[in-house]
Amino acid sequence: MKFTVSSTQLLKELQRAGGAIQSKPVIPILEGFLFSLKGNKLTITASDLETSITTQLEVQGGGEGRVAIPARILIDTLKALPEQPVTFEIDTEGHYMVKLTSAYGQYKQAGAPGDDFPATPEVNSGDEVVLPGSVVQRAVAKTLFAAADDELRPAMSGVFFQLDFDKFRAVATDAHKLVRYTYREIGDNKVSTHFIVPRKSLHLLKNILSEEEVTIANDGKFAYFTSGDARLSCRLIDAQYPDYNAVIPVDNPNHLRVNRLDLLSSMKRIAIYANQTTNQVMFDITSNELTITAQDLDFANEAEERLGCDYEGEPLQIAFNAKFLIDMLAALDSEMVKFSLFSPTRAGLIEPVEQEDSEDILMLLMPVMLTV
Repeated sequence: MKFTVSSTQLLKELQRAGGAIQSKPVIPILEGFLFSLKGNKLTITASDLETSITTQLEVQGGGEGRVAIPARILIDTLKALPEQPVTFEIDTEGHYMVKLTSAYGQYKQAGAPGDDFPATPEVNSGDEVVLPGSVVQRAVAKTLFAAADDELRPAMSGVFFQLDFDKFRAVATDAHKLVRYTYREIGDNKVSTHFIVPRKSLHLLKNILSEEEVTIANDGKFAYFTSGDARLSCRLIDAQYPDYNAVIPVDNPNHLRVNRLDLLSSMKRIAIYANQTTNQVMFDITSNELTITAQDLDFANEAEERLGCDYEGEPLQIAFNAKFLIDMLAALDSEMVKFSLFSPTRAGLIEPVEQEDSEDILMLLMPVMLTV
C-alpha cells in the first residue's frame, strides 16, 4: 500500500474527521484513523462508536489496502511540515509499519490492521432528503445553543429534526428557552420523518458542512449527513421529544420592538451587575422607552440603562435570565427584534422583525420570577 498526497490537504481532511476521536476511547484502535485506499481515492474514517466521520481525497498511487494509523503522531508530524508532497508506504501483509517520507526525511510509526477497526454504519434503507448546506448550517447555528446539557433529560440534550414534506424544522429546548427554525422551500420532497440528533454530533457536523447540498438520511437508529466528500453518521437519541408546540403562546398581546444590537450591548453591560445565581435582569416597558435594570443585593451592585423602543400594549415589568437572552440575541442577525409578551409569569416570544420568505425563526424564553 503506497500513495503520495499533499501534506496540507491531508492535514485538513484529518482535522475534519479527527473531531470524532475521543481522548480515551473504549477501544484503543479508535485513537487513530482508518485509511482505506482504492485506486487513487483515499478514504479516511474516525469514530467513537457513537459518531463517525468519513472524508475522501484523491492521491497519487494505486492499489488497495486498509490500515489504522494513530492520530496524534500523524497530525503533529504533518503540522510540523511545510506544504509538500508526502509519501506513505504501509506493509499491509506484515507488521503494518507506516513509513512517511517527506523532503526532510523519513518517519515511522506502528499501524494496525484495518480490519480491526470497527465498521461504521451504512445507509441501507430509510428516509432521505436533500437541503442546501447553508440551510443546515443556519439550522444548527440557530438552535444548538438552546439544547439542554442534562443527561437526565436525554430528549432535550439534542436537536429535534423534523422533515415534513415541504418543510424542514429544527427545534431545541432546555425547558427554560426554546428555539424553532423552519425552512419552507425543500422542493419535491416525499419524506415525512423526525429524529433527535445529539449535541456532540452537531458540533462536529458544523466542521464538515459546506455550501454544497447536504443529503440527510436516517434509518431509525442512525442519522447520516453527507456533504461533498464528507459524511457524518451518528446514533440518534432514542427518546420522545416533548410537544414543543403546546408551550408556544399564540395570544401574547404586548409587542415590543427594539434594535437588536443596542439591546445586546446593553444586556452585556447590565448582566455584569446581576445576581450571579439568577442572572436576573428587569425590563420596565412603556410606550417608547425600555428601562433595563439589574442588582445584586449581596454585593450592593446595581445598574440601569434606558433604550428607545416601539411598544404596543399595557406598561409591563418582566424579568429574564440575562445569559439566556444574550445567547438568543447573539444568534439572530436582524437589525430589529420583536418581543411578544403577556405577563411577568408567562413565556415571551422573540422573533427577528426582518426574515427571509423561505425561513422562520421563533424563540421562546421563560421569565424569571420577580425578586425584590
